[in-house]
Amino acid sequence: MGEIRDWRPFVYGGVASITAEFGTFPIDTTKTRLQIQGQKIDQSFAELRYRGMTDAFIKISKQEGINALYSGIWPAVLRQATYGTIKFGTYYTLKKVATERGWLLDKAGNENLWCNAGCATVAGAVSSAIANPTDVLKVRMQVSGKGTNNAGLVRCFKEIYVYEGVRGLWRGVGPTAQRAAVIAAVELPVYDFCKLHLMETFGDQVANHFISSFIASLGSAVASTPIDVIRLQLHNPGGGGGGVGAATVPPPSVTPPPSTVGSGHHHKFYTGSLDCAIQTVRNEGFRALYKGFVPTWVRMGPWNIIFFITYEQLKQMY
Repeated sequence: MGEIRDWRPFVYGGVASITAEFGTFPIDTTKTRLQIQGQKIDQSFAELRYRGMTDAFIKISKQEGINALYSGIWPAVLRQATYGTIKFGTYYTLKKVATERGWLLDKAGNENLWCNAGCATVAGAVSSAIANPTDVLKVRMQVSGKGTNNAGLVRCFKEIYVYEGVRGLWRGVGPTAQRAAVIAAVELPVYDFCKLHLMETFGDQVANHFISSFIASLGSAVASTPIDVIRLQLHNPGGGGGGVGAATVPPPSVTPPPSTVGSGHHHKFYTGSLDCAIQTVRNEGFRALYKGFVPTWVRMGPWNIIFFITYEQLKQMY
């Protein structure tokens, strides 16, 4: 029975992640559109079409239909089924191992912050690297929009594979893993810390889970937004790629930059994560690294609240 129980964090993490994804995906789509716009080096996305989160939400709904807000939902669900399952299952498993070996808790029963953060970092980086292809699919479909009927999951996967090869599915894996590691290293220890210290006031109840997850989401949004901006620009077809190579031909569903039309070549705008960060700051200013911060936090808040409440309820039920 003990062996079966060891699998429960993995199952709970996957189910709770998928639930949270469905509830907050339209916010994620507006965040992606806000972060990808304004790339002066890539004329396809140089125009500032949206003034903010609300404006993006309204324009996407009116111009492309409600379905466009859910473009990329299925790779996102697939991602959470893999990423969420591995991340949270690995995190709580590593914490259990660290506790058994006396690394996590001190004599007073308090958790060691660095050990906790280390468990979260490993869980976030490993799970994100494994699930990277689903993240690439999600971003491509969100950027192209037009609803799931015109840019389905299978078609998008086929285009990436045909025009960019297997490496295209791991485009931007470096910054993606870095982002996941940063988010996990901040979000999970902060949640556990807040939950523990609010236990006397609220107990192990929904109010505690709500407050703890909300605080955790703010910290992770501040830490991860610059990495998220870089990651999205590398995932975008013109971005180049995080050490995994550039595409040679633009996918048909995404309009290539004017400079590449008719040339038969797909330009590689960035040589890697650092180059992307430098060029973004140079061309658009430091604030460009925080494009989409508000929708990032607005999404992370509800996402974490839905996730942790669902996760905690599953723990209590089974």
